[in-house]
Amino acid sequence: MVFIIYFCHYRYKFLLSDRLDWPYGKCELEQVEFSYTRSSRGNKIACAYIRCCPGARYTILFSHGNAVDLGHMISFYYGLGVRIGCNVFSYDYSGYGCSSGKPSEKNLYADIMAALNALHNHYHLDNDAIILYGQSIGTAPTVDLASKVPVAAVVLHSALMSGLRVAFPETRRTWCFDAFPSIEKIKKVRAPTLVIHGTDDEVIDFHHGLQIYEKCPKAVEPLWVHGAGHNDVEMNPVYLDRLRQFIEHEITSSSSVSSS
Repeated sequence: MVFIIYFCHYRYKFLLSDRLDWPYGKCELEQVEFSYTRSSRGNKIACAYIRCCPGARYTILFSHGNAVDLGHMISFYYGLGVRIGCNVFSYDYSGYGCSSGKPSEKNLYADIMAALNALHNHYHLDNDAIILYGQSIGTAPTVDLASKVPVAAVVLHSALMSGLRVAFPETRRTWCFDAFPSIEKIKKVRAPTLVIHGTDDEVIDFHHGLQIYEKCPKAVEPLWVHGAGHNDVEMNPVYLDRLRQFIEHEITSSSSVSSS
């Protein structure tokens, strides 16, 4: 995947390329703004803000899966945002795409905080306008941030309980050396949380989604996509329907949310 960017007003924008996987037109592409921010660990983090719906109430802070980067995901983000009525902001983890540094658990947590700060400082968004969305490995930084910072809502798509529980399914407790212990942190999440998982997930077993849902104090009705695996949940029509219902009817303004 190749994309071209140019510098404009201290930010970068995508240009059409014959090799860019972009099924929309040039006008839509101009709504994608590419920028960099800096994490607390010193890494330069590549970010993209997709203005899918000008004037939208919410912006999705999307933490993507392991085997992709912004170049792979931009067209998906645009299509998702248009269909659910939200703008989308995403970023590449340290060592991914155009971001500097190396992938690590600590960097992952610093990266999402840097992305949140960019939404605060550059786009002047308050936490009550931000929905955290994590997919696969992206659920780890999402849960970590949501356990510390109040936001409008959280979506956990193909979530893992912890690293050891993925590698060794018989693991029944969280050891001190376990990575990404979301099953412990989820108890501290206070925003409405939608858990989504495919029942035939071959990478992160469906059991992980069930346990995350059961331990989350603010979980709403989950979406279990019957017959779906790890990478095709979003192909099912119920995926968009459930997201729309969650965003339009289940995120209450009664939550006390303010910028951090």
